[in-house]
Order: sequence, then C-alpha cells, then structure tokens
Amino acid sequence: MIVRRLFLAALIACGVQAAEPLAAQTYPNRPIRLIVPFPPGGPTDVMGRVIAQQLSATLGPIVVENRPGAGSTIGTKYAAGADPDGYTLLFGSTASLAIAPAIYKNAGYDPLTSFAPVAQISDVPYILVVSPSLPAKTVQDVIAYGKANPGKLNFGAPNGTPTFLLAALFKRVTNTDLLVVPYKGGAPVISDLLGGQLQGTFETTSVILPHIRDGSLRPLAVAARSRLADLPDVPTMIESGVPDFIGDSWTGIAAPVGTPPEIIGKLNAAINTALKSPEVIAAFARLKADAKSGTPKDFGDFLAEEGKRWGEFARLSGVEPEQ
Repeated sequence: MIVRRLFLAALIACGVQAAEPLAAQTYPNRPIRLIVPFPPGGPTDVMGRVIAQQLSATLGPIVVENRPGAGSTIGTKYAAGADPDGYTLLFGSTASLAIAPAIYKNAGYDPLTSFAPVAQISDVPYILVVSPSLPAKTVQDVIAYGKANPGKLNFGAPNGTPTFLLAALFKRVTNTDLLVVPYKGGAPVISDLLGGQLQGTFETTSVILPHIRDGSLRPLAVAARSRLADLPDVPTMIESGVPDFIGDSWTGIAAPVGTPPEIIGKLNAAINTALKSPEVIAAFARLKADAKSGTPKDFGDFLAEEGKRWGEFARLSGVEPEQ
C-alpha cells in the first residue's frame, strides 16, 4: 500500500511539472488580446497594430483592444489583473510603464512587480511643433511669446504621457507662461492643433512628420541628443537653449506577472522575428521608429532605469501626483 501511494504521488508530481511546458507547447490555441491603454489612432495604438498584424502570421489572431483613460492606467491595470496565461498582453509604453506610476498615487499596478517583461518594440523621438498661426520660429520665440502674452499660450497633451510631462517640464524649466491642456489621447490633440484650438505640443516623429512636410505644423526643436536625418535643419532642444531636455517614446510588450517563462520565451522569439520582417521594417521606416529587439531581461532592466529617469522628470516638472 505504501509503495502504491508513493508511486501515485510520483505520478502526480510529474504531471504538475509537465503541465507548464505542455501549456507552452500548445500555446497559443486561441486568440491573444493585446491591450492598448489609449484610444485608437494615437502613436501607441498605431505601433501596436503594426506589431499585432505581423505576430498574427505566426501566433494566430492577435486582437487589439483599446482601453483608454486616466493617463493609460485603466487599461494597464486591467492587463495587470488578467490571467497569467499568455492570452492577455499589454502593449506598454513610456506613459504606462514609466510615467504613470510617478504621477498617479494609486495607479493600481507596479511596472516591475505586476508584469513580466516580454520584449521592447520601438523607440521614437519627440518634436516640439507649433501652429503656423503662432508667431514663433524658434524655441526662444515661444518662451518670449508666453511671457509677453500671459494666459494666451496653450499646448495640448494626453494626460499622463511623455507629451504631457515634456510640456509641463518645458513650462517649468523655461519659466514660460503656458497652459498645458490635458487630453485623453494623441489623435484629438493633433486634430485640435490643426484646427486652431491649440498652439503647440510635443509629439513623436511617427505621428507628426506628415503634418510637418505638408506645412500644416511648424517644427521648432527635437527632444533628442542629436538632430534627425529627416529634419536636419531643426535644432535639438539643447541647441535651442534648454539644457538636458531629452525625451523619447518607447513601446514594449509585457504580460501579467506569473505568466509561464516558456510562454514569455515563445512570445519574445516571435516578436524579435517580427521586428526583422520586411513588413515591420517598412512600417517602422514610415513611422520613423527604431526597432529594439532583445531578451525579456533586457526589457526588464530597461524598465527599471526608465522608471527612475521619468520619475525624476516628473519631480522636476512640478506635476502634482494625482489620486
């Protein structure tokens, strides 16, 4: 009897040990949801759909699900609480995984403990653009205009995003009289900027370049360490007299913490392969985005450093943490 019990216990133990690898072997066998915590049409959503479409060719259906609100925290918190089975993933970004935890007291998740990093996807620099109706040809012109016209200068930015933090930081470090108007997403900001309701914003090259090229928006400076090949005549913010002003927008995929490592590895391999595909290379070229491949550990280490960097930006900007 004792021998039989030991034999049964051994079988059960083997079954438990084999269950996780078996799940990874059959994964995925149903559609995967990719949560984008922003409205459709914005830069994060556009990038997410590019990757989802390519991954669908190897992993089966990837359904993009937009869950915007509260500076990206609603959708991100939802993804963090999903079953850790690999079928609900977060398309994270600078906003959701670095900035929101610094400016929301009760974001409802911790980027380093609520998620298992899967892979970084992209990196895109920001540009300061203004409406042609604003009589400003340089960054210093914008600063002078704000000081000479109190209460008349306004920038739009999605709440809780790099755009919002960069606008607030610009206002603080240059002492410019500037109203930063919060929005729910990037697309409405561009719409109102083109429509004349706003005078400026910071936005990524992936979104703003077509409007710069057709003359509907005027670029003043790039928030990068060096000038961009596509805009060689546009100076950096540092060249424009704003020291250490560097901001970029990155994206990456994360899974709820507890997702089996074998599934994380399978997703990481598929993403790195997708980033090398002609389709994604062409799409990223159109979006002026740099592909960032690497291991889950690479992305995890990156998240830790970015949290510190944007946390310091939040402190310097003077943005008050929200409830």
